[in-house]
Amino acid sequence: MESSSALLIGDLAGVAVFAASGGSAGVAKRLDLFGVIFVGFVAALGGGIFRDLVLNTQPVAFTDWRYGATAAVAAAAVFWLHAQLERLRRTVLLFDAAGLALFTVTGTLKALDSGVPGSGAILIGMMTGIGGGLVRDLLVGEIPVVLRREIYALASLLGAVAVVGLTRLGERTTLAMIGCGLLVFVVRLTALYRRWSAPRPKLSGASGD
Repeated sequence: MESSSALLIGDLAGVAVFAASGGSAGVAKRLDLFGVIFVGFVAALGGGIFRDLVLNTQPVAFTDWRYGATAAVAAAAVFWLHAQLERLRRTVLLFDAAGLALFTVTGTLKALDSGVPGSGAILIGMMTGIGGGLVRDLLVGEIPVVLRREIYALASLLGAVAVVGLTRLGERTTLAMIGCGLLVFVVRLTALYRRWSAPRPKLSGASGD
């Protein structure tokens, strides 16, 4: 499979799962159909728009109809099928982890293809990955997951570092990039399951761990 085709498939897959994540969050907040689709749409395309603007290119979300259509269809599907999706919070977390993985990998690769140095590509890949979840949480009135103690941005950062490292070693194969995505996905879900969290400051007189 050509690199451009693989990137497009990965990008659209990321759009679909983040739209489903946003749609699930909207359903959990009992939004109407338009609200669910809007949250899914913005969550799905926010990270990619940020990436393209930083790379000084026209956001593909505005120039390629497939992105918007994929986001709208995925969010609408969640709205109509939410009764079959048991425990929406778990569904949101699963879709979110998948979207984080896909957008981290594609964002990092696109940055590298645009001539961005490795360190910059890592940051762009991470911001692309966490952007959708950040916007989704803000829209539904939640504290963004990236600002909580949970391991989220760190999982994306590890995946972006792996993409750059493998590319530098000449191992930029589809299988290797899938492995980088799986790394992000597994670290994120394992952190949730094991309740791993980043340290936070201990304030004098404050209770808690």
